[in-house]
Amino acid sequence: MSPSTPDRMSSQEKRAGISLAAVFALRMLGLFLILPVFSIYAQKLPSGNDMALVGIALGAYGLTQACLQIAYGAASDRFGRKPVIVFGLLLFAGGSFLAAGADDIYLVIAGRVLQGAGAISAAVTALAADLTREQHLTKVMAMIGSSIGLVFAISMVGAPLLYSLIGMPGIFVLTGVLAILAIVVVLKVVPVAPLVPRRPAWPSFVEVLANRQLQRLNFGVFALHLMLTAMWVLLPADLVSIGGLPVAEHWKVYLPALLISFVIMVPAIIIAERFNCMKLIFNGAIVLLLAVQVGFGLFADGLYGLAFWLMLFFVAFNILEATQPSLISRIAPPHAKGAALGVYNTTQALGLFLGGVIGGVLAKYAGAGAVWLAGVVLAAIWLLLGLTMSMPELRRRQAAV
Repeated sequence: MSPSTPDRMSSQEKRAGISLAAVFALRMLGLFLILPVFSIYAQKLPSGNDMALVGIALGAYGLTQACLQIAYGAASDRFGRKPVIVFGLLLFAGGSFLAAGADDIYLVIAGRVLQGAGAISAAVTALAADLTREQHLTKVMAMIGSSIGLVFAISMVGAPLLYSLIGMPGIFVLTGVLAILAIVVVLKVVPVAPLVPRRPAWPSFVEVLANRQLQRLNFGVFALHLMLTAMWVLLPADLVSIGGLPVAEHWKVYLPALLISFVIMVPAIIIAERFNCMKLIFNGAIVLLLAVQVGFGLFADGLYGLAFWLMLFFVAFNILEATQPSLISRIAPPHAKGAALGVYNTTQALGLFLGGVIGGVLAKYAGAGAVWLAGVVLAAIWLLLGLTMSMPELRRRQAAV
């Protein structure tokens, strides 16, 4: 990049953002395709009508994600980002193929656990931070976050159709194939990362775990993804029973809600960066998330009510999903970005796992209202933490590359 254009993204930064977004998208597409149809498919399996087991199956991959994200992040600091990412994608593909051959819900859970062992999120986001200057990091993270939202929309539309054509085993096979395609992108398209200072892993983790600002972000991503997975324990069945909408037509709710949320999310992030009001936008999204939990619990009486609150959920989710990783990367010291993102993605995965488990157990024993009440409590705690958070200042005067 020439010195005269320090505030423009370089061609390498654009390539890094697009290619890493594609890696995330290919992997997350495989995960998201399962959400809108699995609870229906599970009813055909032995013990598949047990809501607690359905919730465990939905969230099981988050358990191994939570156990391994820190290890993957630290390994990427020490051995390089790309080898760790490729190894994780191979494990994810293996879990997908195992779940495809399952004939009971317990083997599906085993496959989901193995999928989760491919815990590459920390390494991918650390690689994005390595390849991007700070003033463009939120843009790159927004690319990744937007790609996740886009494939989520594709999944919501395509999953019912794919389910009718190839069934749940076919969808699991497809997720494995997509993971292999992601490996090709990592090896052939993603730029080579520059070398960064390496320090012993343990001091980096002590530094990361002691940082109060990082602690706030870690709790936030935990709460956000717990609410996300818990919602999908309930929503597909609610759209059928409350909304009167057949499974094959659920895309008519998902797609407009997601598209509208993107229209709102993109300007919100631009305003947050341009006018230095990230804290206002960030906490506003948490307030919206809290309102959504109340809305689902008390005011989602029909199809339009469900669609309305789902759209608002996506607005809040997309804003928070795009901004939090960039904040982590700005706050964490350069030598510990992998460790910081490993901790961050561990708490994210733990939220995904517990969202499925807690959502399923509460729905089974206490009813849907208890699920939304738990979301209200989590969002309220997060808001208190967010209000006391110090946002990092963007250092724009950096050497051009």
